[in-house]
Amino acid sequence: MSAPLLHQFRFSHYNEKARWTLDHKRVAHRRRAYLPGMHIVPLFLLSGQRQVPVLRDGAADVAGSTAIVDHLERTRPDPPLYFADPEQRARALEIQRWFDEHVGGPMRAAFFFSALDDATYLRAVFTRHAGRTARAFYRLTFPAIAAIMRRDMRLSPAATTAGLARTAEALDFVVAHAGPQGYLVGDRFSIADLAAAAILSPAVLPPEFTYPCPQPYSRPFATWLARWSEHPGAAWVRETYRRHRGVSAEI
Repeated sequence: MSAPLLHQFRFSHYNEKARWTLDHKRVAHRRRAYLPGMHIVPLFLLSGQRQVPVLRDGAADVAGSTAIVDHLERTRPDPPLYFADPEQRARALEIQRWFDEHVGGPMRAAFFFSALDDATYLRAVFTRHAGRTARAFYRLTFPAIAAIMRRDMRLSPAATTAGLARTAEALDFVVAHAGPQGYLVGDRFSIADLAAAAILSPAVLPPEFTYPCPQPYSRPFATWLARWSEHPGAAWVRETYRRHRGVSAEI
């Protein structure tokens, strides 16, 4: 059987969550990266929907980071991200759900509302690993793609205000709930920590993030990161990445 294939965006916190799970479990896998906006048709043909990440594992096409984590826990249980203890497992899954459903989207909206102010830099972030032809085509089509992003994510000043507040709340959460050893549940690394750190990664961009952004950062990027850089929750994200992100299992 061929190695699992992860269909992904490189710069995305939900896709980072799926990558991290594969890497943590040392699942040798391949990756196919798409440029945002150019992914819709191939992803729909693959999985009947247009969102990434999607993991093709044998005959199974698993869509969504949470579904991918659950699939890998069932098929590659070691090292485990779920707890055997029912109460700890329920709490860790509850934390994952909160970050997925109530943090990731609002934070993304706040981030892209400002990031799109420098479309040239954002396009460079998306196309950094793309070929010359793809970069040239994307440059021509990016104004339309940016308009679609604004519409689909419902970017607005009000959404930005809500997203900034939710990001601050999430950073406060990890500080308040991290135990003596730095873990959100129990005394070991679990899906709670992985999900929280991955979803918060765009607010921190730790050195271990798989696909670094071009330097120097644009003014919107630099302003966004500076907003959170001194928050103790950002320190928690950086430390969690340092201790647990590990090396890539991509082949």
